[in-house]
Amino acid sequence: MANASLDDIAVFVAVVDAGSFATGGQRLGLSRSAAGKAIARLESRLGTRLLHRTTRALSLTIEGETFCAHCRAILAAVDTAEASVAGPDGGVPRGVLRVTMPDAFGRLVVLPLLERYLAAWPDVQVELSFTDRVDDLLEEGFDLAIRIGVTHGDSSLISRVIARYPIMLCAAPAYLAHRGEPRDIADLHGHDCLLFSSRQHRQGWHLSAADGSTVRITGRSRLRLDSGDAIRRAAIAGLGIAYLPHFLIADDLASGRLQPLLAQRVAAQVDIVVLYPDRHLLEARVRRFIDLLVEGVAAAGP
Repeated sequence: MANASLDDIAVFVAVVDAGSFATGGQRLGLSRSAAGKAIARLESRLGTRLLHRTTRALSLTIEGETFCAHCRAILAAVDTAEASVAGPDGGVPRGVLRVTMPDAFGRLVVLPLLERYLAAWPDVQVELSFTDRVDDLLEEGFDLAIRIGVTHGDSSLISRVIARYPIMLCAAPAYLAHRGEPRDIADLHGHDCLLFSSRQHRQGWHLSAADGSTVRITGRSRLRLDSGDAIRRAAIAGLGIAYLPHFLIADDLASGRLQPLLAQRVAAQVDIVVLYPDRHLLEARVRRFIDLLVEGVAAAGP
């Protein structure tokens, strides 16, 4: 059986990422018909169907999922090979950059930086996924993940802290007018605490006691949420006290929608972490994006 051409492999991945022959082909300067013929050549060489085709959508077959994972690895290896001889600047970024990030951080901090990135590197397309999941970073073809306060035990991933934000306790003035303002850690036990909770993680609040020791408070909670922005909105609505990173509530503090609490007792910080595959040479599009994050997140910090 003849080997599949690299061009056909690139078309296949582009079509999968775009979810259509027309859009996938367009990204590579091809017509819908040319993209379809490239996929047909692959399927003929492999002797199996790679895509389910309907009038409304495309989806990978089981064989297609396996083949697509290998295709992504092949294209990444080509990018690495080209970067290795591209000179000291690492080459010009190109291709599709796929990033996964938490919703609130992505909207507030990352999206404002993308205009600069896209303007600087016109040969790059960016695909963003707003989610907290990390486990399938490589399998789903992401180039990198941005996470808040999360590390990863996978030895195939590099974990890099790009910024740290202070965490603050806060509540809406209306809540405090009704329930009273806590004056010390012990007072929190009589308040409604808005806790982050998911299947994998339930948040505890780390506060400094008067003697300097660290105390972990779980608090009484009638409302638990799996989104930092949802906790912020619940706090603004007067549903309880929140424990959130500064970047998420900076505007609310400035406007008076939220009021800081127990500032002398909150000493914790949260790490903003970038996770990416452990490769000897990063693709130029990934490296330049990380550089922009480091610069931009630091500038946006408190």
